[in-house]
Amino acid sequence: MSNYQEKWLEDLLQLTEDTGKKTEKQIRILEAATEIFSQKGYEATSTSEIAQKAGVAEGTIFRHYKTKRDLLLSIAGPILVKLAAPFLLRDFVKLMELPYEKADDFFRALAKDRFKFARENTKIIKILIHEVPFQPELMGQIKRLSSDIVFNRIEKVVEHFQEAGQLVSAPPWRIMRTGASLVIGMILTHLFIAPDFPIDEDEEIDLAIDLLMNGIGNRSM
Repeated sequence: MSNYQEKWLEDLLQLTEDTGKKTEKQIRILEAATEIFSQKGYEATSTSEIAQKAGVAEGTIFRHYKTKRDLLLSIAGPILVKLAAPFLLRDFVKLMELPYEKADDFFRALAKDRFKFARENTKIIKILIHEVPFQPELMGQIKRLSSDIVFNRIEKVVEHFQEAGQLVSAPPWRIMRTGASLVIGMILTHLFIAPDFPIDEDEEIDLAIDLLMNGIGNRSM
């Protein structure tokens, strides 16, 4: 495997059930497809371009993947199911089980964790941003992941801090929506919209969490 491959591809190859069946050509196809999909988008990418970058015949792609769409799903699907569920949420669960006494400490740790994850997986996240709205399978996976796992776990944390009087009395989903909008917006801005704009990441996260808490913190305390 090439030294310059991103961490996401190493994780993908380690986590997929058919890891042992992947050939060197398949690995090169995955790497090339991800590179071009992230740069040009799925629709503007041709299988001939992928084949050329991977150093394989175009027919080799179709021996492994019936269509270009199957190739896209073979990249994005396992990332969502395996990296974003048991791998991502393994760390996510551990993060949320830590004994945070203050709500802002929890949200700050969560923001730092997601910023790190996004920074290590920029290419695959670009593909997801571009393609999820147009790929029902991927959208369905994200909805299930969000509603069945992430929402349920964070809801318990929000309710805990509400009972402690640290968060306003409001439906937990509204607080989660506010926090997610702020953190995701910060990540997208600094990693994808204005990646060359210099920032102090820790300072940026601290400011974002201060802004979040000023909006949802209990001012009566």
